[in-house]
Amino acid sequence: MTMRANRVAEQMKKELGDIIRNKVKDPRIGFVTVTDVEVTGDLQQATIYISVLGKDSEKEDSLKGLMKAKGFIRTEIGQRIKLRKTPEIEFTFDESVAYGTRIESLLKQVKDEE
Repeated sequence: MTMRANRVAEQMKKELGDIIRNKVKDPRIGFVTVTDVEVTGDLQQATIYISVLGKDSEKEDSLKGLMKAKGFIRTEIGQRIKLRKTPEIEFTFDESVAYGTRIESLLKQVKDEE
């Protein structure tokens, strides 16, 4: 990613947290945390990595709610960040949090066995 794409990604990450928390009113969306945003070099596409607390069904419901609100979220980002063209957004789960938790529990298990 270029320097400009990194700045846009960081600004989007900040704004997305506020938009999802305060503006999106879909009851399916639970406690969602935006963990990362990756923007292509030409600023046309943005992949938004999210982490959701809860069961798998609640995670899927939150993702469906975010996908349904994608147009609204993109419009809000366009109004808050002054770009010639607002990037197309795509939501995906950030598996690194679950992976880190699993590694931590395995390390704890090894320590307890010693």
